[in-house]
Formats: sequence, C-alpha cells, structure tokens
Amino acid sequence: MDFKSSLGLIAPEIILSVSSLVLLLVAAWAGDKASRAISVIACFVLGACFFLVAPMVCAGVAGPDAVAFDGLFTADAFAGFAKLLIFAATGAALVIAPSFFDRTRSMKAEYPVLILLAALGMSLMVSATDLLTLYIGLELNSLASYVLAAFLRNDERSAEAGLKYFVLGALASGILLFGMSLTYGFTGSTDFTAVRAALTGDMSTGALFAVIFVLAGLAFKISAVPFHMWTPDVYEGSPTPVTAFFATAPKVAAVALLMRVSLDAFGMQADAWRQIVLFVALASIIVGALGAIGQANIKRLMAFSSINNVGFILIGLVTGTVDGASAMLVYLAIYIAMTAGSFIAIVMMKDENGAPVELIADIAGLSRSKPLLAACLAMMMFSLAGIPPLFGFWGKFVVFQAAVEADYVALAAVGIAASVIGAFYYLKIVKVMYFDEPADVVKGSSDWAHWALLAISALFISPLGYLLTGWLGGVADKAATTLFLVAA
Repeated sequence: MDFKSSLGLIAPEIILSVSSLVLLLVAAWAGDKASRAISVIACFVLGACFFLVAPMVCAGVAGPDAVAFDGLFTADAFAGFAKLLIFAATGAALVIAPSFFDRTRSMKAEYPVLILLAALGMSLMVSATDLLTLYIGLELNSLASYVLAAFLRNDERSAEAGLKYFVLGALASGILLFGMSLTYGFTGSTDFTAVRAALTGDMSTGALFAVIFVLAGLAFKISAVPFHMWTPDVYEGSPTPVTAFFATAPKVAAVALLMRVSLDAFGMQADAWRQIVLFVALASIIVGALGAIGQANIKRLMAFSSINNVGFILIGLVTGTVDGASAMLVYLAIYIAMTAGSFIAIVMMKDENGAPVELIADIAGLSRSKPLLAACLAMMMFSLAGIPPLFGFWGKFVVFQAAVEADYVALAAVGIAASVIGAFYYLKIVKVMYFDEPADVVKGSSDWAHWALLAISALFISPLGYLLTGWLGGVADKAATTLFLVAA
C-alpha cells in the first residue's frame, strides 16, 4: 500500500496527534483558565475520531486494504471496535473531570491534553501488528497515565499512586521489552505475521520464555493476577475521574492488544500460552472476588472488581476460538458501560462542602437522601454482579457459553461459582444504601452532564440493553472474525 493510502488509514491518529499538539500550545498560552474550553474541544476531537472509525467496524474491514506502512499498523474492524470503546470511555473521563477538580481549583489545562495523548497511545496499541508499534503505543499511553495518576500534586495519595504506578509500570515495560527482544532473537522479526510463521511447529525453550515474558508484561497492563498489586492503591489514590479513565479505556486497549498478540503473533502456539492465560484467568477471578470483600473504600472495591472482571474476560481468550473472541468484545462493551456508570455515580457522591465521599460507610442510607443516585448505583452493582435481567448478565453468559462450546466446562463452572462469591460485595453496597441507618454525609449536588452520562449508562445496562444483543453480537462477530482472518 502506498504512503497516501497509509495516511488515510491512520486519519484518526493524525487528528489526535495534531489536536493534542495544538491544544498543548493553547494550554501554554492561555493557561488554566482555558481548561474547560480545551476539554470541550478535546471531546469534539474524540467524537470526530469515533465517527471516522465507526464505518469500518460496521463494514468488517480486513485484509491487505486495512494494512498501513508495510505491516506496522492495521485499521481493521477488530481495532476499530476497540477504538470505539476507547474513544467513548475517554470522552466520559473528560466530561466528568472539570466539576471534580474545580472544588480544589486543581483543574489544569494539561488534563485534556494528557487524556488525548493517552487515547492516541491506546489507538496505536490496538492497531499494532508489529512489536515496535506495540511498544510505542504502550509507552505513549503509559507516560501520560503516570502523570494523570499524580495529577493532584498537593494530595499525598495521588502522589503515592503516581509513584507506584510509575515504578511498577517501568518494571512491567522492562519485562515486556525483554520478552520482545527474545521474540526477535528466536524468530528474526518483530512483525506479527513473520513471528507467527517462525513459531510454527515445535517451540524451543527460549521462544517459550519469550512468550511468557511478553504475556507477563501485558498482564500488568490489564491488572491481572499475579501482576495486580498496583491496582487497589492506584485506583484509590488517583483522582476519581482519572480512576474512571484507568478502569475503562486503557483496560480495553490492553485486553485488545493481548488478544491480537496471543491469537495473531503467537497463534500457532496456542497450547503454550493457553495454560498461562487459564491460570491468570482463574487467579484473577478468585483474588478479585475475595479481595473485595473486606474493603471499606469504594474505589478500592472497584479495583478488585476490575481484577475480577478481567478474569471473566480472559475465559474467552482461553478458548482460542472466534466465538470466544467475540464474547470478549461483547463483555468489554458492557463492562465499559457498567464501570463508567459506577465511577460517574462515585464522582457524584459529595459532602456538603463538595469533597468526595469514598468510604462505603458514608453512603449508608443514600436511598433516602439521594434516591435516584442510589438507584443508578444499585443498578450498576447488580449488573456487575451479573444478576438478570440487567445487561451485565449477558456479558458473563456469552463468555461462559463460548467456554462450554469449546469444551471448557470446568472453567465455566468455576467462573459461575466465583460469580456467586463476587456478588456478595456488590450486594453489600446495595444493602448499605438501602437498609443501613442514614449516615447523612452525601449532600452535594451534581451538574447535568454527570446526570446525562449516568442516565445513558443506566439505560444501556438496563433490560433495554438486550434489544442491542443482535446488533452488538453481529458487530463483535465481524471484529473477531477479522482478527482470525489476519491471523490465518
């Protein structure tokens, strides 16, 4: 493909790059007083990228026509599906931020710029078909995320979160980079197609270590056990809009990247990496379910919920089938809505001075003082627990169905049993809001933008969401099939 055609395929990335640089200059000249205007422009930029990507997802674009720059980048339907989720979640993180930071006058013009740069990195990650592109996208996203985690410079928890994320993120990047170097050493290429061809047949011990190190580095990015240790502290210490961002968009990017690397680059050695993913999935489900039970801070609880949900998503990867990959994408779409809605509700929980309310004990009796907010948060908790008829049940159902059809009945059974355990801490939130004596702490009001986003999330995960199952399943099937066509 010629250079002009390649530029056309990376149009969303070009828009994100140019917009980020222009807005950075505006931030430098206009200062923090322009932060809201920059945030609004950033939302429009993400919207433009969303509508640029949507047609190729619906059309199921794949094959040589989707490949740019001699195999370094692909703009296929699989990447497009992930980008739609990334842009939507990133936009939500931009919308909920200003009112949160305004209380302490800590809203900086650099916030939306960092968010856009992180979105650019994630967009490169999900389209990467070469280890070099993968690493550039991953590091661009990570560097912006480190700064975002420590965005509240006067808050010790935020500074601690940023430092922990940076140190452990650097360790994970080193592990991933070592795995990539081993992969290049044993296959002679960084291109996914060439790596796949080189790993056909019997695998050497060195190549096996390459696969292990690459998967370990990516497991950190999705906060899967045993590389989850950073998640509770970073989720708790980061500003809540940043935590909402971490729990949604980067999660989609990392899971999509893991899918492409496993099913494309290492696709001929599925038996080698399947055992690793199987262990990680089960460990994440169990640790996420048990770790959340004793948490007193709702953001830490959501961190363990994130770990738990990653385990369920990885069940689809264990199958190594098109149905499993499609189920992962459906689960991701529903998970984004549930998690974004949960964190929007958490952002809206403020005391009379506008300070965030994060302790579970402080939301006792919320149903009496803020009945609509409590009802929306309860819906999110029930949906995350996978309780029908809310849409979160469908995400778990399609993943378990794919596992059963691939003869992983025991894995599905363990997942279902762990879902019952995990339901305990979600129902605990509902019990505190509806049946405990009122703590009368949550008194602050929220603006219309928060209510609008919360309403959209609540409608999507409500029983009305089942009206979308045919369309969502069809689009996910096209995206998953595209991934396997590339890998074929």
